[in-house]
Amino acid sequence: MAIHFNHTILSARDSKASADFLAEMLNLPPPTRWGPFQMVVTENGANLDYMETDGEITPQHYAFLVSEAEFDEIFGRIKDRKLSYWADPGRKHSGEINRHDGGRGVYFEDPNGHLLELITRPYGSGGWNP
Repeated sequence: MAIHFNHTILSARDSKASADFLAEMLNLPPPTRWGPFQMVVTENGANLDYMETDGEITPQHYAFLVSEAEFDEIFGRIKDRKLSYWADPGRKHSGEINRHDGGRGVYFEDPNGHLLELITRPYGSGGWNP
């Protein structure tokens, strides 16, 4: 049996606004509601399910493999919205992108502080290994 990643849950202050943000930024279909979740579905069928909480939110990291054209479009939306972005997960290289494995990568935050990453090449695919 093949094993496929199906879904993960992201804590949010406003699950609808957070799911809308992700769907708009990544140009994905509008979120759908299922139980307490606002679900954003990626092209490969994995769900990112936003669930509201009043408690503390521990920021998580979510990476998305995109084409060069999609990177340009999404990065344009990051800049249009004047969102902070970084070349690294430690957020030391502000206002920069990376070029790991011969591709491009960038990190930015969703409204809850979750760190979203875009990459155009899977890690290790181009020989880059710091």
